[in-house]
Amino acid sequence: MTQLMNAPLNKEQLLEHVQAFVQTPVDDKLDANLIELGLDSMHMMRLVNQWRKQGAKVTFSKLIERPVLNHWITLLCAQTEPDSEIPQAPELPNIDPYAEFALTDVQYAYWIGRQDEQELGGVGCHAYLEVDNQDIDPLKLEQAWHALYQYHPMLRAQFTESGSQQVYSPLPTPGLAINDFSSLSQAEATQAVEQVRSRLSHRKLGIEHGQTIGLELSLLPESKCRIHFDVDLLIADVQSLNILLKDLAVLYHGGTLGTDPNWSFAKYLAYEQTQNQDKLKADKAYWQTRLATLPPGPQLPLNCDPQTVTKPEFSRRLHTLTATQWQTLKNTAQQHQVTPAMLLVTSYAYVLAKYSAEQKFTLNLPLFDRKTQHPGIENVVADFTNLLLLDCDFSDAKEFIEHAKAVQSQFHQNVAHSDYSAVQIQRDLVKHGYAQGVSAPVVFACNLGTPLLSQKDTVLGQFNYMISQTPQVWLDHQVYEVDRGLMLAWDAVDEIFPEALLDTMFASYVELLEKLAANRVAGGL
Repeated sequence: MTQLMNAPLNKEQLLEHVQAFVQTPVDDKLDANLIELGLDSMHMMRLVNQWRKQGAKVTFSKLIERPVLNHWITLLCAQTEPDSEIPQAPELPNIDPYAEFALTDVQYAYWIGRQDEQELGGVGCHAYLEVDNQDIDPLKLEQAWHALYQYHPMLRAQFTESGSQQVYSPLPTPGLAINDFSSLSQAEATQAVEQVRSRLSHRKLGIEHGQTIGLELSLLPESKCRIHFDVDLLIADVQSLNILLKDLAVLYHGGTLGTDPNWSFAKYLAYEQTQNQDKLKADKAYWQTRLATLPPGPQLPLNCDPQTVTKPEFSRRLHTLTATQWQTLKNTAQQHQVTPAMLLVTSYAYVLAKYSAEQKFTLNLPLFDRKTQHPGIENVVADFTNLLLLDCDFSDAKEFIEHAKAVQSQFHQNVAHSDYSAVQIQRDLVKHGYAQGVSAPVVFACNLGTPLLSQKDTVLGQFNYMISQTPQVWLDHQVYEVDRGLMLAWDAVDEIFPEALLDTMFASYVELLEKLAANRVAGGL
C-alpha cells in the first residue's frame, strides 16, 4: 500500500496513482477520457479514498463528472494543504476488540435472512469452492489450516441471538476432515467426491457457535486430491476469499503472513462510523427524494410465490468467455467510454428486460467497500460489502450503446451516494409503503480485478468448482476474471421460475456477449 506522506498531492503522485489502475501509459494522455483508458468506477472510489487521506477535498461525483487527467490535476493539486499534518494512519478507537459489536447493514440483512420465517430465508449467505491438486501433504495442510484460523480474527467470530458479533481468542481450532477415496475406482471416487460436494455446498454453518468456515481434503486415486472449502459470507467478502486461499497456500509452503494479527473489525467499524457524517446525511437525502419512483426488481415469470419456498436451494449456470473475447469486450467498451463492468451489467439487464413484465426495474449490486486509508486493509478478512440499488429503464427504444451509457450514468449518480446503503433504502421503501418484503431480489456482483485464484501467486491447485447462495435472493449473477478469460455464473433458486426459463435467459445472455465480442450487435458496440 502506498505510504501516507506529509506533503500535498502533486501531479507526479496523481499520475502514479492513476497509472496503478491503467495498463496504458498515462503521461502523454492528459486530455484523454480515463474510462477509455480502462479506469472504472471502483478504481475511482479507491482513488478518492487515497487522495482524501493526503489532504485533497474530493468526491467521487467530482471525479466522474469529467474523468480527464488535466481536469483532475487542476481540481486536486491546488487543493491540498501543505502545512497540515497528515496522520500516518487513522487513530482507531480504544475499544475492546473481543467485546460484542454491532453488525453492518449488510451483515444484518444476511443474518435476518438466515431465519426460517423470512421469505426465501433459512439459508446462510454461503460460498463453497473446490481446488484440485496432486500430492498434497495432509499434515502440512492441517498445520496451515490451524495457523490460518488463529491468524485472521474474523474466522473466530460468533453471532449472537440478539444480532451482534463477537471475536474470540481461545476458540478451539477446527480440525481438517480427510476423506480417503484413494483406493476406489475412478468412477467410485467421482461419485464419492460428488457426495462431499452435495453435503458441504449448501450447508448452513453454525455461526452462533463460531462455525464460520470449513475445510476438507479428499484423497483420490493416482495421488490426486481435492480441497473443499466453504465459508459463511457474514465474515468474508469476495476479496477475503482470495486472501484466505492465498494465505492458506503461503502457510502450506512454509511462508509467513504480513497482515497485522491484532487487526480488529470492531475498531475499524467504530472509526468509520465517526467519519463522513455530513456525506451520510446528504446521501440519505438523495435517496429519500427517489423512494417514490424507484421500481422494484425485474418482474420475471414465476412458477410459484417465493414466499411458499421453504427450503431454497441454488443451482449454478456457468460459461467462460475466452481471453480473446473478454479483451475485445474491454477494448470496445472503452472506445465508447463505457466501463467493462457497465457493459456487463447492461447486457444482463437487457436480457432481463426481454422477460420482465415491466421495462423499468432495480438491480442489487454489491460494492466491495474497503476504506483504503487503513494500512494493510487490502490483506484482512472481513465482510466489507455494501449494497447499491441500480434502477434501469429499457422502456424506450434505443441502440444498445445508448442503453449502456444511460445505465452507466445512473450508476454514477447512485454510487456517488452509496454511503446510505441499499439495506437502509429498502427499509425506507417498506416504511413509507412503496414496497413490501424483498424489493430487489436480482443481483449483479461484479468481481473484476479480484480473482478467486491467481496462478501467478502461490496457490494450492487449480480452481475446479464454486457455488454460492444468498438468503432472499432469486437470481445472483457473478463475474470473475480467470486465467482463461471471464467466468460468468448465475446462481438461482430454480424452483421459483418456470421450467427452462433460466436456461433460455442464460443462453440469451451468453449469446449477446459473444455477439458484442464479435462486434455483431446492430447499432451497438
